[in-house]
Amino acid sequence: MTASSGPTLLGIDVVLIGTVLVGIAAAAVMLAIYAAITVRDPMADRVKALNARREELKAGIVAPPSRRRRLIRRNDTTDRLKEWLEKLCVLQESQLAEIQQKLAHAGYRNKEWAVAVIFARMMLPITFGTLGGLFLYGFDIFPDWGALKRFLAFAALLIGSYKGPEIFLKNKTSKRTDAIRKGLPDALDLLVICAEAGLTVDAAFNRVARELGRAYPELGDEFALTSIELSFLTERRQAFENLAYRVDLDAVRGVVTTMIQTERYGTPLASALRVLSAEFRNERMMRAEEKAARLPAIMTVPLILFILPVLFIVILGPAACSLSSVFAEGGAAAG
Repeated sequence: MTASSGPTLLGIDVVLIGTVLVGIAAAAVMLAIYAAITVRDPMADRVKALNARREELKAGIVAPPSRRRRLIRRNDTTDRLKEWLEKLCVLQESQLAEIQQKLAHAGYRNKEWAVAVIFARMMLPITFGTLGGLFLYGFDIFPDWGALKRFLAFAALLIGSYKGPEIFLKNKTSKRTDAIRKGLPDALDLLVICAEAGLTVDAAFNRVARELGRAYPELGDEFALTSIELSFLTERRQAFENLAYRVDLDAVRGVVTTMIQTERYGTPLASALRVLSAEFRNERMMRAEEKAARLPAIMTVPLILFILPVLFIVILGPAACSLSSVFAEGGAAAG
């Protein structure tokens, strides 16, 4: 392949990069238009998932054996992937359990997807590594790149493709945890009101899920699922432990511990939840104050790089233009 005659920047064809960026921008615009046209109600998917969990729990109690097998059937594709990974000795039970918990933290409750994540972590580096080797070394699409730059690009492609699923799950977990953290004090206040009104624990969780489902959909989803499990599981403690398992948040684990102690020892629920709610509100206020205290240090770099140069240009620009004109006139007069 011959070298491109177009302009280059750091050995990269500017026209090629511009074409790729224009294509990406056009695809993003089309995706945004499609997303705006096909708007779906997010409550429908959550209601469907909760009904599926209710049917799954009910299948283990009152359903006949044939219906029970149909409701808890497994995915054949996932089973084949699991058998194949076990034959390759790349699937461990500890690793599978860890990824299942990460999926639960990110909001994906289907435990069979953990096998797909492990399969993607194994196949993505092979696929992208092969394509990167072909394009970087076989087709030589960047002829101006040296050996070191090619190797670094190839290594970045391999590492990024291997860490891609983990980074995606971590990002989803972080966003979901922040959303649950914001709504937890309000949820506890509503739980206190429901407990003082005489509602049972499962009815209180269900009422809080309905009230907060629009404002905090993630928290409402978790509370609704906990209410369903409280109604069907024989061990009520297991329902609270499942809530702590699905949410990666210390505050939720504290609430779960309080609920378990209340169920076991019969301590007053309203007073314990009121104390927890006050603590969580103080913690939220402290986080806001911490962010406000970090703001001057964060603004220092943008101030130096973007604001001060513009300010200097606005203030000193006219004076520099006047001085240059004076020196030009003086030079012309001396000539």
